[in-house]
Amino acid sequence: MKRLITKGLMFGNLIPVESPALIERYNRALKALTGKETKLPDFHIDISGYSPEVGDELGDHLYLNKNGCNRQFILLTTDQKNAPLLNAKFSTSRGILTRFIEENEAQLFSLTARDAVAGELENTVFELTSPAKLFDIRRVTVVADTTGNHLAEAEKLGRLIETFRTKEDAWWDDVLIAEMIGLAQKTGDVTRNPVTLKATAFEQGNFWTSHFGGIYVFRDVAHPAAISTLPKASLGQLPIKYVFDLTDRNQIAKFLEINDLVEPIVTARGADAAAILRQKMDFIVVDAASALGLDIGPGGRRDLRSAAAALGHRLPEEFQGLAALLRWVETGGGWPRITSAHPAYFYTLRARPHADRDLVNMLLAELSPLDVRQLFICHKELFYRTYAGWPEEKKQFVADYLEREYQIDKAGARRALFGPEPDMSGADVTPGPLRDMLDIVGPWGAVRKERR
Repeated sequence: MKRLITKGLMFGNLIPVESPALIERYNRALKALTGKETKLPDFHIDISGYSPEVGDELGDHLYLNKNGCNRQFILLTTDQKNAPLLNAKFSTSRGILTRFIEENEAQLFSLTARDAVAGELENTVFELTSPAKLFDIRRVTVVADTTGNHLAEAEKLGRLIETFRTKEDAWWDDVLIAEMIGLAQKTGDVTRNPVTLKATAFEQGNFWTSHFGGIYVFRDVAHPAAISTLPKASLGQLPIKYVFDLTDRNQIAKFLEINDLVEPIVTARGADAAAILRQKMDFIVVDAASALGLDIGPGGRRDLRSAAAALGHRLPEEFQGLAALLRWVETGGGWPRITSAHPAYFYTLRARPHADRDLVNMLLAELSPLDVRQLFICHKELFYRTYAGWPEEKKQFVADYLEREYQIDKAGARRALFGPEPDMSGADVTPGPLRDMLDIVGPWGAVRKERR
């Protein structure tokens, strides 16, 4: 993993905590949440305030996420909104924290200027004893305050001020006035500068969780289903009609189709289908060559073509299917019939622009694991886990490729692969018509009428 860390592909964009003042604030929040403190002179934190170094020191990398249900967080700066979320147990957690910070940025900036903000992502489930309990999670509420209870005291001061304004003869109530003055010394003038947090409740409809081996829950779609990484029989009875595992390729394909969640890459608006397919094929060649101990040299396009020629009939079906599709894209040959039973099928799809686009692309990455670029972008937990078991040649190639082709323009790479970012309603934010000519006439082109 040192190779990934050195290239910024692991633990990248973490927030450094180096000053004694910030460390003191972090320790106050950490003690309030967990009863523990760190003695480190410096460390790094993610969006939730979790630190890999502190986790090593405490011997507990879930020190802010006991039971993996109600994640606690420590905010030292609003800059944490750009940091990743490490050890994610739910796919929605980072999005909730990001929206919470962005929608309360002015208030949080004011609060973190003097103290740390500590809190928790609360739901009604405190321990996941069975997969069925996942379906009890419907809403996540963000509960937060400074370690000095600034928000609670500001709220209390607001109530006292209202009492002072409405109570008869309040001017003569020395106890009330003294309490107001004492609180105001801590909170400031809440009448002119009110400090309240908004947007603290978030619906959790469709999500992925790492619990029970990994489960995708789609319940806010027309045809709900749960998709398990482990055999579905291991989940027991679930309160949802359809339950699949990764071996149910036909059923998953049908589920994605009838809910209109995916689109073929070759007909996706704005996608350079040939370039995307060719790169997927390169990744498959690297995997096959490294598994057989074949040398791919520096890993350039000529090296990979030579490796593909050397492999010949030993190239896997995923490569053969994508090659046939690439021939259709570039030369207009016969349309290849790639059904959901074909190993290349899920490599040919991407999520349509909608609110759960990232979740669907995450599922597709798990169904097409040889596409290491999509795996790294969409499912880092699985990427790191599988990376550890790769041959050294593949590790080096993938790390070099991601550093060279992805790190320099992450937003551009995501846009080229998956299309423009959808807004919160799921609509495509790119101006222009929502359907281009390929959507209307299909991949075979328009049928022209004979001129009379």
